[in-house]
Amino acid sequence: MFFFFVPPVTVVNCLMQVIAVNISDNDFCQLRDFIYAACGIFFQVNKKYFLENRVSRRMAALQFVTPGDYIGLLRNGMKGREELKRLLDEVTTNETCFFRNPAQLKAFESHLLPEIIKIKEKVSFRKLRIWSAGSSSGEEAYTLAMLLLENRSTLLKNWTFEIVGTDINERIIAQAREGIYSSYSVRNVPAPYLQKYFTKNAEQFILAPEIRKSVAFSNLNLYDDSKMLFMRTFDVIICANVLIYFDAGAKSKIVQHFYNNLQPYGYFFVGQAESLHGVNDRFKPIHFPGGFAYSK
Repeated sequence: MFFFFVPPVTVVNCLMQVIAVNISDNDFCQLRDFIYAACGIFFQVNKKYFLENRVSRRMAALQFVTPGDYIGLLRNGMKGREELKRLLDEVTTNETCFFRNPAQLKAFESHLLPEIIKIKEKVSFRKLRIWSAGSSSGEEAYTLAMLLLENRSTLLKNWTFEIVGTDINERIIAQAREGIYSSYSVRNVPAPYLQKYFTKNAEQFILAPEIRKSVAFSNLNLYDDSKMLFMRTFDVIICANVLIYFDAGAKSKIVQHFYNNLQPYGYFFVGQAESLHGVNDRFKPIHFPGGFAYSK
C-alpha cells in the first residue's frame, strides 16, 4: 500500500485528488473497453468503484471536470495513447515480496534447475534464460537472481544466466531498477540472504549492486502480440498472480505466447491459486511438494 503526501495547493485540488468522480454506466463501459483493448485486463461491473477511483486520480492531475472530457482525451491520437499508458499505471496492481512462494522456489532450485542444466550440458552454449512476467517492483526477479548466484560455485559453475523482468507499469519498472525496498517487501527474506545481499539505511533495504546488475527490466504489455513474439527461448517463465486479471480470451492468448516462447524442455510457473485448466491443454502439470509447475 502506498501513501501520498498532498501539498497544500488549494482546497479544490485536494478534494479532486481524494473524492472519486461518479462515472455513468456508459462512461464506465467506454473506459473499460479502452483498457481491455490496450492490455486485455477486463473490469467487471463490481469493480466500477475501483475504476472510478483510479480515473479520478488522472482527472485531478489533468484538472478535468467530467469523465466525458477525459474519455475525449483518450480518443485524441498520440495524446490519448500517452494518457492511456498513465491510466494503465494506475489500474494495475503491484503486490509482491521477496521469497513469496517458498515451495515453488524450492522446486525450482532443487528439482527443475538441475534437470534443465543436465539437458543443456549437452550443448556448448551454457546459459540459462529466465523470464519474470508481470515482475512488478522486481522482488520475484531479484529472488531468482539470489538463488542462482548462491549456486554459481556448484551447480552453475562455468554457466552464465540472464534474468528478464517485465511489467506493463512503467512507473513500477523504474522502481524495480532502483532496488530499494521497505521492511514489508523483505519480510520473508532468510536472514543469511538479508545480511549478504541488502544494506539497511534507516527504514529502507538497499539491494546489492551485484544482484541489481543480474536482472534486466523492461516495459512489456503481455497482450501485445508483436512484442511477445520477441520474448523467445526461455528455459523458465514465471507469471504468478497475473493471469487472474484477464478474461478467458485474453488469458488463452497470453498463455499461448508463453508456450511458444518456452524452450521444449522448459517450465512455466503461475501463482499457487491459479490454474491453466480450461485455458491451455498443451502444458502438462508437474506436481511437487507444496505446489506445481507446467512443462511444455
